Amino acid sequence: MGLQRVQFAAAWCAEPESCGSLLLMLSRYGRWMEGWETRLTSVDNNRIVRPLDFGIEWTQQWPCRNGHPPGLVPADCEDHLRDYNLRAVKSSDEFFSYRRPEDFRLERREVEVCSTREIPDPQLESKVKGTHASFLRFTSPVKTEYPENNLANARWFPSRGRRAVVLLPHWNSDAISYVGLCRLLNLLGIAVLRLSMPYHDVRRPTGVHRADYAVSANIGRTLDACRQGVIDVRCCLDWLEQQGYNRLGIVGTSLGSCYAFLAAAHDARIRVAAFNHASTYFADVVWHGQSTRHIREGLEPHIDLERLRGLWAAISPMSYFEQYARWPRKSLIIYAAYDLTFLPEFSRQVVNEFARYGLDHKVVVLPCGHYTTGEAPYKYLDGWHLARFLSGAFA
Repeated sequence: MGLQRVQFAAAWCAEPESCGSLLLMLSRYGRWMEGWETRLTSVDNNRIVRPLDFGIEWTQQWPCRNGHPPGLVPADCEDHLRDYNLRAVKSSDEFFSYRRPEDFRLERREVEVCSTREIPDPQLESKVKGTHASFLRFTSPVKTEYPENNLANARWFPSRGRRAVVLLPHWNSDAISYVGLCRLLNLLGIAVLRLSMPYHDVRRPTGVHRADYAVSANIGRTLDACRQGVIDVRCCLDWLEQQGYNRLGIVGTSLGSCYAFLAAAHDARIRVAAFNHASTYFADVVWHGQSTRHIREGLEPHIDLERLRGLWAAISPMSYFEQYARWPRKSLIIYAAYDLTFLPEFSRQVVNEFARYGLDHKVVVLPCGHYTTGEAPYKYLDGWHLARFLSGAFA
């Protein structure tokens, strides 16, 4: 994307000397931005390299078994999972189906940070200490072996009217990220449920300090976590409908944007969707992303990218554009020109698919990277685009 910006600028230069100066300035900016991005991705030093695990045991409760009895260990785990992904994509409405929870409740709870860093920020901890908020709680229809993860959690930011969105944070976000955006949307008359994604913040299993179980070298568990995230989103929509909200949307960032796309592709109630960072195949992000180097390190001795893409096809947005196009909705795609995690070429592929299917969409390219989107001044620019789109998209 940096080269594209250079070519665009060069085309508009009237004088060769001015053009050369502009090219140099953009090149320096790109190097500076990529250096900043790299420093931010290196802050967390508690990433753990885990070896490839096909995680066949995670498939036992999934639908689309096509005659395969639960508990049967296949002779070739990779072939079994690849075939399963093909069936899940073909019958995706069944794969992402669920039973509506019967224990929805609002609880007044103390706000926690739930930092993923090895040494939590004491200023953040003291900032929220003693504060309370309302949280929607319910038993996730997807049951795992971790009781903490089985209890879905979504912070509630109510607003008058009929407009509401489910907001999905980024991978390894703490529990207070995006609170400012939620409050901004409230000012615009939009209610927000900020969902804790599977294995995140209060849903982390005891003794686990990061959301590693959501995305890892365990193929089956990663598939299960994504399926659970999509189903939990749909449960949140059920509850919002019960509260009288009938103009529903979704906002997702990074991993949250993947979950958001899959949910929108399988739920007609989502009429407005904002994808804050977007990419194509789940495997490509893990393989090429700067923040998932440790996962690739565990995978690469045993598997290549093409094989991995087939094993995670059922949780890849690129698999579901036909499903996404079934219902009319307005979409916003935001990506970053210097993203080292969701590479810009992958985001442009997403944009091309939206255009190919003739979908109603808007595209915004931020002059920053993946992690720097959360830093000033870019976080304000990002928030402005999201708020501006959502304020008008429901009309």
